[in-house]
Formats: sequence, C-alpha cells, structure tokens
Amino acid sequence: MTKVLVINGPNLNLLGEREPEVYGKVTLESINSEMTKLSKELDISLEFFQSNHEGEIVDKIGEARKSCKAIIINPAAYTHTSVAIRDAITACSLPVVEVHLSNIYSREEFRHKSLTAPACKGQISGFGLESYLLALRAVKKIV
Repeated sequence: MTKVLVINGPNLNLLGEREPEVYGKVTLESINSEMTKLSKELDISLEFFQSNHEGEIVDKIGEARKSCKAIIINPAAYTHTSVAIRDAITACSLPVVEVHLSNIYSREEFRHKSLTAPACKGQISGFGLESYLLALRAVKKIV
C-alpha cells in the first residue's frame, strides 16, 4: 500500500472558525475524514500532520523520505515566504502536490507568488475541500 504524508501549515487547525468567507466552514478534521474515505478506495494509507511552526514542517518533510511515496502539502502562509520549506521539498526527492482551499491568485497580490510550488509536481487551488481530494487522485497517478 502506498503511504502519503499530508501536511497542513499554520492556522489550518482553525479551519471552520477562521475567515469562513474565504475558507468556508470545512474543518481540518472533516478534510482528513474525507481524504481517509477516498484513500481507502485508492489503496493509499495517509499520515496527517499539522503545524504552525516552519521548522517542524521542514523536519517532517525530511523524515517522509524514509516511509512515504509522496506528500500533499498546504503550506498556508509559508507558501509565500518559506525558502526552507521549498528547499526541504526539493531535498526530499518525493513527488509533492501543493494544495490550497482558496484560489490564491484571486486574493491579495502578495499571495500570488508561491515559493513552494516550483519545487512541487503540481499545485491545486481554489476548490475548497475538493482541492485535497483532487491532490490525492493526482498522487495516485504519479506514484
């Protein structure tokens, strides 16, 4: 069975409460639950990780090389600021798909530049919860 690491960055633990007009009312728990349902159909095992701390995310990406075949990541605000996460993605040599609930290109201008996406196999944004499910389907095809 293929193992995939799902990483969620800062403030995504607040989904469902934080800016529902941007992120909707979906919670991180419901995203994880829907991904788990789909992963069973796709014969994929998932490991979920959420952190508000850049270094913890970098460490987790590095550790994934040993036990996972791919990573799905929503770096959240670190998308636009973290060279460290970008470098970790490059160094891990795993296929990585970046996801975002909102369409980052229709938001504030500073969100239009992703430092992490060029290090990834692809990026899916703007489809809410479905962004994660699309990423899971993409990972299945990639690995």
